[in-house]
Amino acid sequence: MQLRSDAVKKGLARAPHRSLLKADGLTDEELDRPLVAVVSAQNEVIPGHIHLDKIAEAVKAGVRMAGGTPLQVNTIGVCDGIAMNHAGMRYSLTSREVIADSVECAVEGHQFDAMVLIPSCDKIVPGMLIAAARLDIPTMLVSGGPMLAGHDKKGCQTDLNTLFDAVGAVTAGTMTPEECAWLENTACPTCGSCSGMFTANSICCLAEALGLALPGNGTVPAVYSERIRLAKKTGMKVMELIERGVTARDILNEKSVYNGMVLDMAFGGSTNTMLHLTAIAQAAGCPVTMADWDEVSAKTPNIVRIAPASNLHIEDLNAVGGISAIMGELGRAGLLRGDALTCHGTVDEWVAAAPEADGEIVRTVGDPFSPTGGLKVMKGSLAPDCGVVKKSACAPDMWHFSGRARVFDSEEDACEAIFGGKIQAGDVVVIRYEGPAGGPGMREMLTPTSAICGMGLDHSVALITDGRFSGASKGPCIGHVSPEAAAGGPIALVEEGDAIDIDIEAGTLDLRVADEELERRRAAWQPPAPKYTTGVLSRYAKLVTSADKGAYLS
Repeated sequence: MQLRSDAVKKGLARAPHRSLLKADGLTDEELDRPLVAVVSAQNEVIPGHIHLDKIAEAVKAGVRMAGGTPLQVNTIGVCDGIAMNHAGMRYSLTSREVIADSVECAVEGHQFDAMVLIPSCDKIVPGMLIAAARLDIPTMLVSGGPMLAGHDKKGCQTDLNTLFDAVGAVTAGTMTPEECAWLENTACPTCGSCSGMFTANSICCLAEALGLALPGNGTVPAVYSERIRLAKKTGMKVMELIERGVTARDILNEKSVYNGMVLDMAFGGSTNTMLHLTAIAQAAGCPVTMADWDEVSAKTPNIVRIAPASNLHIEDLNAVGGISAIMGELGRAGLLRGDALTCHGTVDEWVAAAPEADGEIVRTVGDPFSPTGGLKVMKGSLAPDCGVVKKSACAPDMWHFSGRARVFDSEEDACEAIFGGKIQAGDVVVIRYEGPAGGPGMREMLTPTSAICGMGLDHSVALITDGRFSGASKGPCIGHVSPEAAAGGPIALVEEGDAIDIDIEAGTLDLRVADEELERRRAAWQPPAPKYTTGVLSRYAKLVTSADKGAYLS
């Protein structure tokens, strides 16, 4: 078999190369085998990543069992929860592109024959998947798995978002600091990606539908021994892909991206998935638009609701069959492209072996939570290109809302007003200049959304931003507004007290201001000066595309 790695290890001219590899302790026998990059994002900061050394060892064991030689390389990661509500969040989405570039550099620089990607959290998973699409070699992904939920003193499940809500509750006087401190010590009880259908778990689940991860990748808890066995099987499976000559783009293509979009709508994932899957599709050469997302949402029933859309967590979904149960229900209803290839067969074959929906955690297509998807594309005079909202995590009494604009040019200013009691029922909080270029970095805004919820305002106050939201955000929160303020989009022209109309059911977001007045404001508008003139954020702001395109670098 001709191998890519022969370019660095075969022939007389490669004697120096072999010498360097032997300095790593490799034998001639190991060099004769396929070289597999085990790409880990392990670090000691992110709870979803602190245990990835164990996952990597299991993957390497699987590769060796199947006749390959695994070699580990590493990349970075940013914890969105720790980066929340300060300057550090500007680096989170930015890191997605750094991760994709670093994986590409390491794998191409050493001409690996295949790779196994080991992420867990938010931007690390899509960054690695973008790299997979670019490199187009045999590829598998196995995450570190979700965190188990915590429990409060009444036995109810808790998670990271419980703490963000608690901050608002303490501010409102409905929770004591002592109660908040107790939650602080119990809500995140294990390693793993935060336990709801937040961004990390959403994209890890989508990796199954995209076909590059084995069933269970998105839902088997981090602390289960099954996670280690899954990692070993992943190592063995990538060797099978090498033997069969199956590369990433044989799997990651138009059909699998479509199935990923359908699954996303069925389980109501984080709004960030629309950003990431759009960018992944672009890298895979099968771009999708907001119109495509809207079309999929219109015909896909929402059959699963996991936190923040309910009190259930990923471990509960895992107990009833995980993503396989959802794919089975969707496939039997004819909603998937069954001929799409996965690392373990076709989608039709997967569906045939999938468990039946339990009817409660995974509802049937005939008895959905909603006949349309859990995510909704919004458009209108305030968002000509797009906005997005997690409809499944928004109370129906806020699907139709009109209010007065409260305008803030940064997340910090908005939070100061919210915690200061300056936001009242009937307000629409507008946070702008937080988009991909204007932020730069399109910060997540779990702090203001959770503060609004924790203070009991989520049934009377809406929030709109050209930034984005954590997957843990809930309530009437519309993000990704495009064009963004820094590009001169209509959101830049909103003034204090303007009337804004929101219709989540119809997918409309409108600024009720006369065209003549908007033109007057536009003539007076000046683009803001760059916030960063050196470093990665400066480069990012100059190169990043808009949110409706996936915020990839042009």
